[in-house]
Amino acid sequence: MSEEQNDPLLSLVHEQGLLDDLQFEELAEENRRSGKPGFQLLQDSGILDADTILQAVANHLATDVVSVRDFDIPKDLKQAIPAQHARAYECIPVGYNGSSLQVAFVDPLNPIRVDELGYVVRKDIQLVVANPMDVKKAVEKNYGAEDTGNLGEILKELGSDTELAAELEHVMPSGEVNEEAFVAELADAAPIVRFVNLVLFQAVQDRASDIHFEPFEEEFRIRYRVDGALYEMSPPPRHLALPVISRIKVMANLNISERRLPQDGRINLDLGHRQVDLRVSTLPTQFGESVVLRVLDRSAVNLELESLGLPKYILDYVNDAIVRPNGIFVVTGPTGCGKTTTLYSCLRRVNTIDSKLLTAEDPVEYDIEGIMQVAVHEAMGLTFGKALRSFLRQDPDIIMVGEMRDVETAQIAIQASLTGHLVLSTLHTNDAPGAITRLIDMGVEPFLISSTLMAVLAQRLVRTICKGCRTPFEPTESQLELLNLSPHDLGDKMFYYGRGCSTCNDTGYKGRKGIFELLVVTDAIMNLINERAPTAVIRQKAVELGMITLREDGLRSIFEGDTTIEEVIKYT
Repeated sequence: MSEEQNDPLLSLVHEQGLLDDLQFEELAEENRRSGKPGFQLLQDSGILDADTILQAVANHLATDVVSVRDFDIPKDLKQAIPAQHARAYECIPVGYNGSSLQVAFVDPLNPIRVDELGYVVRKDIQLVVANPMDVKKAVEKNYGAEDTGNLGEILKELGSDTELAAELEHVMPSGEVNEEAFVAELADAAPIVRFVNLVLFQAVQDRASDIHFEPFEEEFRIRYRVDGALYEMSPPPRHLALPVISRIKVMANLNISERRLPQDGRINLDLGHRQVDLRVSTLPTQFGESVVLRVLDRSAVNLELESLGLPKYILDYVNDAIVRPNGIFVVTGPTGCGKTTTLYSCLRRVNTIDSKLLTAEDPVEYDIEGIMQVAVHEAMGLTFGKALRSFLRQDPDIIMVGEMRDVETAQIAIQASLTGHLVLSTLHTNDAPGAITRLIDMGVEPFLISSTLMAVLAQRLVRTICKGCRTPFEPTESQLELLNLSPHDLGDKMFYYGRGCSTCNDTGYKGRKGIFELLVVTDAIMNLINERAPTAVIRQKAVELGMITLREDGLRSIFEGDTTIEEVIKYT
């Protein structure tokens, strides 16, 4: 592992001779494995105390160490960094040195954050060093709960910015601009930068999976998708559509002068100790470009199999399947149901020094150290099929194919399995038995499927009831009928719903969990595959053999008080 990939604090104290090579390697490995920050690891290990670490950082940055324990920020100082920025950049103002604002950061070794903060608060920042745990507590204590007041203030400021509105009249209705430099200048205007940063930070804090920027004839809409449902934020003035979307394109290194063709890019957002990737997709529409950002928050995704919420019998099976020498394991479900997360968790489990792992993905969602990940690029001719053919010459043990889209990819995956490789992949089908029929419909010979396919795992994500407002209720007969239940089936089972509270933004839901269906290819199922049996027949036989369907697993979640009748009916 190279030093560039380590927590910079560990590299710093190592360079200063405060850690020997062995201690450094052990702590760097622990940092990579657990994600714990270097400051905490150094203290927990007992190698260095807090004062020594802070002084080493201060010496490196040529600045002073300050104490912010139990720190109350004076009102005039507090206004220098608004709450939204203090939380986003994980920092607090501690005083003035002449005209410079002295600021303590949780991560003082990140110069980009210091520069960015100075840019958005429009002040000269002087960095000081403080205990990162104390800085975090001081931010919580002095700035309290998250609010969107600053977003409202910036919107008001931008809405009443007559100069900006007047300048935007230079923009022709067709979307062509008199001068390209003019749009680039708008995209870098301080209020636009502040506004876009706040929208992105707030989306990450609200656990949004996608951010939609949608220009219409009379309005400019911004929506977040949280737990699968879309929520609209206060709409900005219509004239901000071009500069805001141009700003996002600048951040994603896209061509801001190209507004007639779709473009794809990526933004790396640095939130203290959290690295958030935003996948950017632009689409030309009648009234400007629509932009959607997919949020890939590594800290919010726990790639441990145990954290997926798999029922014990499925977890045991998956743990057994992924250490087999060959065979195909397929995860199926609609877009956004967590298939990739499940496969990544499987890869993490088998990612050992004695195994060679290769993945072909479109696109690569999370970088996992130790795994060779290839981004499929159809336009350049790098298809899943082509990548897979090359994989077989790379001496792999385990191969992950992002999706079996066509017969070529499916046949090469089967060939890989037959020649002694474990293959993990996904399909888009409604349930587990449907995956078998889909492969046959693609043109794969049934005997090849039955001899290589180990199992199919179907999954969905249902919203979980907010713990803060969970309330029991008596379901009506019509609700029970939708679940094929009668009042006699219930016994003393309880049903719950979320009333709505401030914790869940009055939705009644907070977070999501998986519901699952595992079809294991037994001898009986193999015979049905060879006979080209329809999906319904395979499903019936699997249920006879003990398969628990998505609907039944959904009922388990309802009875455990995790989700609602409506969610299970909607997704099963």
